[in-house]
Amino acid sequence: MLVAGYVLVAIVSLGIIYVGLNYLFAPAKIAAGFGFTEVPENAESFLNVKGGRDIGAGLIPLALMIYGDPHALGWAFLAAAVWPVLDMLIVLRHGGKKAIAFGVHGLTALVMVIASGLLLLG
Repeated sequence: MLVAGYVLVAIVSLGIIYVGLNYLFAPAKIAAGFGFTEVPENAESFLNVKGGRDIGAGLIPLALMIYGDPHALGWAFLAAAVWPVLDMLIVLRHGGKKAIAFGVHGLTALVMVIASGLLLLG
C-alpha cells in the first residue's frame, strides 16, 4: 500500500509542477485547461502567480517523500487536497466547464485522498 501511495503522490506532484511551469511560460495556452470559457487578456500576471503556487505545491510532497515519513506525507497530502477542491469550486462558481471542474480538479482531489489513505493506513 505504501508503494502505491508514493507512486500516486509522485504522479500528482510531478503533474502539478508541469502545469505550474506551463502557467509560467505559456499562460495563455494552458489557461483554458483550468476550466474557464474565457481568459481575460490581462490575466498573465495572475496565471504566473498560479504557476508559482502550483510548482511549490508539487515540490512540498516530493520533499516529504525524500524525508521518508509516510504518515507526515499522508497528512500533508490530505491537507493539500483542498487546493484542487477549491479550484473545482472556483470553476463551477464562475460558470466554467463542468467536465474540467469535476474531471480534472475533482479527480485530482480524489486521487490525493486515496494516496493519503494508502500512506496513512500503510
